[in-house]
Amino acid sequence: MSLMLQEIDEQPGVLERTLNAEWKHAEQLSRVLAKRNPSLIVLVARGTSDNAAQFGRYLLEITTGIPVSLAAPSVHTLYHARLRLSNALAIGISQSGESTDINLTIQHAKECGAMTVGITNDSRSTLAALVDEIFITRAGQERSVAATKTYTAQLMVLYLLAAGLRGFPNGWSKSLSRIPGWTARSLLLKATIREIVERYRFMRQCAVVGRGLNYANAFELAIKLMETCYVMAERFSSADFLHGPIAMVEGGFPVILFAAPGKAFRDMLRLTRRLTQLKAETVVISSEAQILKFATRALKVRDRIDDLYSPIPYIVPGQIFAALLAETKGLSPDTPRSLSKITQTI
Repeated sequence: MSLMLQEIDEQPGVLERTLNAEWKHAEQLSRVLAKRNPSLIVLVARGTSDNAAQFGRYLLEITTGIPVSLAAPSVHTLYHARLRLSNALAIGISQSGESTDINLTIQHAKECGAMTVGITNDSRSTLAALVDEIFITRAGQERSVAATKTYTAQLMVLYLLAAGLRGFPNGWSKSLSRIPGWTARSLLLKATIREIVERYRFMRQCAVVGRGLNYANAFELAIKLMETCYVMAERFSSADFLHGPIAMVEGGFPVILFAAPGKAFRDMLRLTRRLTQLKAETVVISSEAQILKFATRALKVRDRIDDLYSPIPYIVPGQIFAALLAETKGLSPDTPRSLSKITQTI
């Protein structure tokens, strides 16, 4: 078994440890944030962590009403623009905590007046020492280059930050505590996925589609397919896909769709029906029979999870798909060519 698959399997425990270890910290930070009352949140990340930030943008705006921006590090590191951030909360997200451009951007945001928070897997990292508040993901060492357990742990911390900014609303504690169990049951799809990946051995390109809170998962699965399987995977929201890219779909064109029940489900159902008419090759990740019946290959999530809490359990089948497809193609998902665990850019 690859390291990537082993680390995918570790996620329920990682999520539970992270939730339990950082809950009180989030409660303490909640009191600080209530006094500061930030009017803007800036998320700073690259790569897989940037996909976590994409999720954070949707989550934080939906649950808190505070506008959220995804930082462009080059504005800080190359153009040295001074931004007005005196009432902002800047959140740096980095698995290693050693990404140079992330740390420089956070440092600059701090100099521009922002309160800074870090999310990292290494308590001794540069990012941890730099920020006002640090949240540690309890993922342990991640040995596969392809990040899996650190991504979902970052999402869990973002849930905690959202809860803190909202003053820990009723029902959140119970719902967040269920995510590790939902994730464990998503792992049970591994046998089904192993049966279907042979069909995609020669896949060279595909589209990955989500919307709303699962839009970030479209980005995350796409990057996993690119780095572990060398598949050119384009990622879209269902709305953007219908605004032009659907023109490239012909018979047999592969499209992978995340379709959790909730606000975005109707659009995902409409797109899946259209793709069926176009005879596309669709892999649908959902709990809902009304959309799974249109799929070429259905990955049925066992629990019916509202889209607010679905992104972590829903990315797991995608992670497994990428890891097993890489093995089917005769590739190692743990050591993608031209990549290393820590990427330094400015």
